[in-house]
Amino acid sequence: MADTDTLRARNADFWDRTAPGWVHQADRHDQFGRPLGAVALDWLRPQPGERVLDVGCGCGGTTAEIARAVTPLGSAIGLDLAEAMVTTARDRFTAPDGAGPRFVAGDIETLDAVPGAPFDAVYSRMTLMLLADPVAGLTTVRQAMRPGARLAATVFRDGRVNPWLPAALLGAAAHLGPLPPLPIGEEPGPFAFADPARVTRLLTAAGFTDIGIQPYDVTLDAPDDPEVVTEWLIEIGPAGAAYRDAEPTTRSKARAGVARLLERFRTAGTDYRLPTGLWLINARSDRTSTP
Repeated sequence: MADTDTLRARNADFWDRTAPGWVHQADRHDQFGRPLGAVALDWLRPQPGERVLDVGCGCGGTTAEIARAVTPLGSAIGLDLAEAMVTTARDRFTAPDGAGPRFVAGDIETLDAVPGAPFDAVYSRMTLMLLADPVAGLTTVRQAMRPGARLAATVFRDGRVNPWLPAALLGAAAHLGPLPPLPIGEEPGPFAFADPARVTRLLTAAGFTDIGIQPYDVTLDAPDDPEVVTEWLIEIGPAGAAYRDAEPTTRSKARAGVARLLERFRTAGTDYRLPTGLWLINARSDRTSTP
């Protein structure tokens, strides 16, 4: 496994190159990807007047949903490593008068302080598994929380219960140029938090208490439109940068390759149904700690 500095640099480069795909797919991902974080949002139940941090906010859709729940006196802050996604989030959800959620670009692992802290609650959709140094990132999160504040997050379980993820990569990779290094072992990646015992150790090391980890099976529903669905999955994945750099004919072949592997999840004339296995992670900051 590479050292932390190497992994952190690799993360920064990956998200710099991948962000344009997320920006392009922002509306689709808000719609098709909502089940990826819905169970955490349901558990968290942001209340009017609360201050909530969204770690790994992407292009802002989840932060905007939280902001609607905590208005008028509360606040929602979205934090993401990718500057391009944060800029897009501001463009999408900041009102002309400046009202709405606030978005900040930064690395949760290295921030001295999170703007807007202390928080009553922290939410994260499919981000914690991507941290180069999970204990450092989780410690920063915990230090930004009020005593007894709650954390709710989702991450993938393992590849067996998320069979469309490798299909979306393998179907495209055969037609594209070199891709970023795939994660090894516990390196940042979709299945880095597959082992709940490891997740518990990391949260405990970061100072969290009342830790809970429950499995949830959800389904991502998408329209029966192979062009739309395959491009969405390619652009938000590790093949996204190579896909955007490719010629139109090559991109078409990549979409067709993914479509073939996703055919088993498709009901022609109806929809795609992508089975997804998640962990719902919940915890609290130490009730006696001070931010």
